[in-house]
Amino acid sequence: MVHCIVATCSADMAFSGKWETQSQQGYEDFCKLLGIPDDVIEKGRDYKLITEVVQNGDEFSWTQHYPANHSVTNKFVIGKECDMETIGGKKFKATVNTEGGKLSVQFPKYHHTSEISGGKLIETSTVNTANGPVVLIRTSKKI
Repeated sequence: MVHCIVATCSADMAFSGKWETQSQQGYEDFCKLLGIPDDVIEKGRDYKLITEVVQNGDEFSWTQHYPANHSVTNKFVIGKECDMETIGGKKFKATVNTEGGKLSVQFPKYHHTSEISGGKLIETSTVNTANGPVVLIRTSKKI
């Protein structure tokens, strides 16, 4: 998601399209830290998450399709507070901004950035703990 200092986002932020998970780093540690049950972690480990993004300037519709036909859609405008939802169904208010070409947003338990790099969608979620950050990096290819 995004933090925008400038009113409009640049053309290099071409997020629109369907993306399929190619790889995940730090998945298990991140999920355990968030309190996700082991059986759910196991099911999601090799799941090819589909992320569908519709971008119209600073307006976004960001849908993630999870196992068992579960989907979460967050709609937002860069720089404006909006209602959002976590995968677990928790509703919260957040502002998506842009930072250095990345979308950035603070979820209740972690910070999330999304960027396009080398034609891939790179999503990084970070939880800061007393022992240092726990990071999940999900890389997706366009389909």
